[in-house]
Amino acid sequence: MTKSRIKPRERDAVIQALNAGVVPRIGIQHIAVGRSKETDALLTDIEKIADDGSAIRFIIGEYGAGKTFFLNLIKQISLEKKLVVVSADLAPDRRLHATGGQARNLYSELMRNLSTRTKPDGGALQSIVERFISDVARKARAENIAVEELISRELSALEDLVGGFDFAIVLSAYWRGFDDGDDNLKAAALRWLRGEYSTKTEARKNLGVRTIIDDASFYDHLKLMAKFVEIAGYAGFMVSIDEMVNLYKLNSAQARNANYEQLLRIINDVLQGTSSGIGFVFGGTPDFLMDTRRGVYSYEALQSRLAENQFARNGLIDLTGPVIRLQSLTPEELYVLLNNIRRVFALGDDDKHLIPDRALNAFMAHCNDKIGEAYFRTPRNTAKAFVNLLSVLEQNPGTAWTDLLSNAEIEIDIPLDDKSDELHGTISAEGDDELTSFRL
Repeated sequence: MTKSRIKPRERDAVIQALNAGVVPRIGIQHIAVGRSKETDALLTDIEKIADDGSAIRFIIGEYGAGKTFFLNLIKQISLEKKLVVVSADLAPDRRLHATGGQARNLYSELMRNLSTRTKPDGGALQSIVERFISDVARKARAENIAVEELISRELSALEDLVGGFDFAIVLSAYWRGFDDGDDNLKAAALRWLRGEYSTKTEARKNLGVRTIIDDASFYDHLKLMAKFVEIAGYAGFMVSIDEMVNLYKLNSAQARNANYEQLLRIINDVLQGTSSGIGFVFGGTPDFLMDTRRGVYSYEALQSRLAENQFARNGLIDLTGPVIRLQSLTPEELYVLLNNIRRVFALGDDDKHLIPDRALNAFMAHCNDKIGEAYFRTPRNTAKAFVNLLSVLEQNPGTAWTDLLSNAEIEIDIPLDDKSDELHGTISAEGDDELTSFRL
C-alpha cells in the first residue's frame, strides 16, 4: 500500500514539537509505532465506558518514556469513539483534594480543556450546552410545552446526584440567556459549569443557585458532568490527568493522604460498578506509584487494589489490572520511529529522504555508544536528537551525516532522584510532555 503524503502544516507541527521534546498536537499518526497491546487494552476500556460502564487506568513510566504521548493517543481514540474528554496536568495549584481551592482549580482546568470530536483542542463546553439546549427547544416546540419545563424533565436523572438540582437550574438560566440574547447570563452559567465561582453569594445573585463547585464537590461534579454529556447524546466521559507525581512531591503527609483517599474513592466507585459512563486515565512515574513512604503504595488500601499480578514476571504481562507499565521500545520499534521521522521531513516522499537507511542504524549505534540502553527507555531524547541531526542536514546541503555523527555529543535528560539530593544528569522542566510512539 502506498503511503500518503504529509501536509506541510503537519510536517512543521511534528518537527517543531519533536525538536522541543514535546508531543505533537497534530500529525501524531505519522510517527506512531508500537505499544499495540496497551492500546488494545484501553480500547476495551473505551468500549466499556460507551456501554454505560466505567474504567480506570494508571499509566506508569519513567520521565520521557511516553506517558503523555499515550494519554494523548487515548484522547484521540476516545474522541473518535464519540466520548467527551477532559484533560489536565496536576500542579502545585491543582490537586484531587484540597481545602484552599486547588481541587476546584483542577476542575476548572479540566472543563476549559473539555474536548469533543468536532472541537478536539478544548473549549467545547459551550457547544455541548448549546447542542443540548437546541435539542430541548426543538422537542419543546414539537410537544408545545415550555422549554424550561422540558429541561427540568430531561435532567431529572441528575437530581439524585450531588449538585444535580442546581445543575438543572443553571442550564435553564443558560436557556433564558440564549433565548433573550443575554450574553451576561450565558457567561454566568458557563462560569458556574466551569467551577469558576469562588463564593456562593455571587453565584446566587447571578444565577439563583445556592451551591457552587468547590474542593469538596470536585469528584461529584465530574460524575454529574459525565451523566450530562450522556444525556446530551455523547457516548461517555473520559477524564485524563497527567503529572500525578505532583501528589508524591507534596511535603505534607496529611495532604498526600487526603489526595490518596480521593483516589481510593474513585477506584472503589469504578471497581465496584457504582459509577457509569465515565473513565479515568492517570499518568505517573514509578515512584509516584510504588514508593512506600510517599507514593500511592504508602496508602495500604490503595496498594492492595493496585498491586500487580505476581505471576506477570519475566516478560509476561497482564493488562487487565488498573496499572499499565510502559515498557521500553524494542530496537525494531525505535528503528521504525526514526524512519517515520525521516518520512515526515521528506513530506512523505521516500525519494527525498535526507539520509539513507544505513544512517538509521548508524544513529542508533551512536546513541547506544553515547548513552547506553537508556535511549530505549527515553525515546523522547532520541527523537529530539534525530530531529536535530536532520534539521542540520536540511539547512546545510552537502553536509555529510557521517561527519555530524562522528562529532556529535547526545545529551539525555535524567530526572533528579527524589530520594536523594544528588543531581544525576540534567533535569528537564518539560516533565509534562513526555514523548514516545505508538501504532494506531
